Amino acid sequence: MARLAPIERTRNLGVMAHIDAGKTTTTERILYYTGATSRMGEVHHGSTVTDWMTQEQERGISITAASTTFRWRDYQCNLVDTPGHVDFTVEVERCMRVLDGAVVVFCAVRGVEPQSETVWRQADRYAVPRIAFINKCDRVGADPGAVTSEMRTRLNANPIVLQIPHALEDEFNGLVDLVQGRSREWDDSSLGASFHDGEVPDHLREEAAAARGLMVEAIAEVDDELMAKFLADAAISAADIQAALRRATLALKAVPVLLGSALTNKGIQFLLDAIVDLLPSPADRGATSGIHPDTGQREERKVSDDEPTAAVAFKIMNDPQVGPVTYLRVYSGRVQSGDQLLNATRGKLERVGRLVRMHANRRSEVKEVAAGDIGAAIGLRAVATGDTLCDPVAPIVLDTLRFPEPVIGVAIEPSTLEQHDHLERALQALAVEDPSFRVTTDAESQQTIISGMGELHLEVLLDRLAREFHVEARVGRPQVAYRETITARAVVDRRVVREVGGRGQHGHVRLSVEPLPRGSGLTVENRAPGHEIPKEFAAAVRTGVTEAAERGVLGGFPMVDVAVLVLGGSHHQVDSSDSAFKTAALQAFREAAQAAHPVLLEPVMSIEVVCPVADVGEVIGDLGARRGKITGIESRTGVQVVAGLVPLASMFGYATDLRSRTQGRATFTMQFQSYAEMPASLSEELVAKVTGQ
Repeated sequence: MARLAPIERTRNLGVMAHIDAGKTTTTERILYYTGATSRMGEVHHGSTVTDWMTQEQERGISITAASTTFRWRDYQCNLVDTPGHVDFTVEVERCMRVLDGAVVVFCAVRGVEPQSETVWRQADRYAVPRIAFINKCDRVGADPGAVTSEMRTRLNANPIVLQIPHALEDEFNGLVDLVQGRSREWDDSSLGASFHDGEVPDHLREEAAAARGLMVEAIAEVDDELMAKFLADAAISAADIQAALRRATLALKAVPVLLGSALTNKGIQFLLDAIVDLLPSPADRGATSGIHPDTGQREERKVSDDEPTAAVAFKIMNDPQVGPVTYLRVYSGRVQSGDQLLNATRGKLERVGRLVRMHANRRSEVKEVAAGDIGAAIGLRAVATGDTLCDPVAPIVLDTLRFPEPVIGVAIEPSTLEQHDHLERALQALAVEDPSFRVTTDAESQQTIISGMGELHLEVLLDRLAREFHVEARVGRPQVAYRETITARAVVDRRVVREVGGRGQHGHVRLSVEPLPRGSGLTVENRAPGHEIPKEFAAAVRTGVTEAAERGVLGGFPMVDVAVLVLGGSHHQVDSSDSAFKTAALQAFREAAQAAHPVLLEPVMSIEVVCPVADVGEVIGDLGARRGKITGIESRTGVQVVAGLVPLASMFGYATDLRSRTQGRATFTMQFQSYAEMPASLSEELVAKVTGQ
């Protein structure tokens, strides 16, 4: 089957931004101008293509990443519209793993916002080349220069502005393209589909010449070829600039910046040209690598249809009509309908039923998905997000994804006993779709606890339970995901020796625990000599330690940021067993953790409150009462931005309280920052409450 486009003419890109920067509106205009859709949807009408879920249309926000395909200038572009709300940041994470490039949308008024920083760091982690689109240049207070300045200071980026506006705010009607030295004005009667290109207006020629000089100089600083021409005072053509800018973008040395207003249909064609001219193809990104599951050796797969098949499942969606739909990024080879592939992550064979190309929630069937392309498979039953599907003859496990830990949970139970099994199946289906959603059972109360990234995250999932799975459930009050850690080093020697019938039990473990930096998790290293703890019992020791760490020693919360070293022990030729060593390790860890001055940790959130100047004092006083710490106050056009750090436990119901205090004039964004030690008095109170003492 012929490819839709050569690998060199394929673009896999994501659109990402802070909530309300105009990301979905920009995506909607892209689909309209490329002919992928015949009408232009609006977020405020709930009529956009990519926000297809009922919850998205009602709230006017993106909740899940939506994939679609369009063509521009004979290039095939696979686009993923990602959510902008921090509670759904896992959607951005898994998309960044498989995309080759990204468009980051910024608001020309609000600039770099908290979630802008989060998605930028995610793109940094996967080394994804980016272009920036400064949207809403028609808004009062629009200042693209301030946005690029914030990109330098807050994102450590190197923005290179490619355009200057004819005017800003309500007079925004055209742009000067500094690369080509031409001016463009859009025709409002055609909804921006038609435009007029011409000479740079006389009143902008001097400004445009100065801006072009700065642009060329900035590109030359990060590209040797252009620098050579620049220093030689040679003529520099538009083609020279374009080629140098592409090299700098792919090398992550520069971020091209474009301007526009998606809502008023201006600037999108320039953005489309930049996508195909400046963002990488799969071939530009080069070969991908992974681990052979049997040998442990690192291997490569070239971006070629002739290589052995290797693909990553980066998203699972439950479709009530066809079952699980598995989104795939194919890195090498071809995936065809009916193929039997190896899930190398889990060591299981899977047969591909049907292959489809997704357009939001609509499907079009295809026979194959080739190297460098994105598609979806129907019929895969035991595949999770991040799993590698490959040729069984040439197995490989590609690098997987990292998912954040939930910070908030609620107890849930079915409204009737008859719905118990239905609720369990529904929760399991949601957990397969969303790796940041966890379902656990409380060991003492046997309650089912669902955990997620925030109140909105859980609210949406509960809404989906009712609408999609027809399960009515009762939920408890939100619970903060506390953690425990230690603050000192301790060494414990624990021996378990018991007589059980004719055979005894012997397990002896000596281990040490010591604190690690925040965010390190739990590490277990076995340094015991083989003659003291034989290799066959090493796994049991690790299991005992991890089970004890999961239960904690203060309030039953998981222990984190702890390094455990198994130093030694002893065994008995006849009486030693897995259960004896597991018990000895569990008891040794608990005893060591109790001796190492354990403390409680609580999740601390980074918050930004945008409010009128008159309300700043009220906002700061309220955050202080919630144990918050103010980290900065910044002036923006007509408002003040109060930034701070505040414990999650004190922020429940904050949205309603803030509206009440400011007569609805303030807004806020909040995202997880880190875990921090809880004050001793509050810690003792919480431990007494959860332990009933």
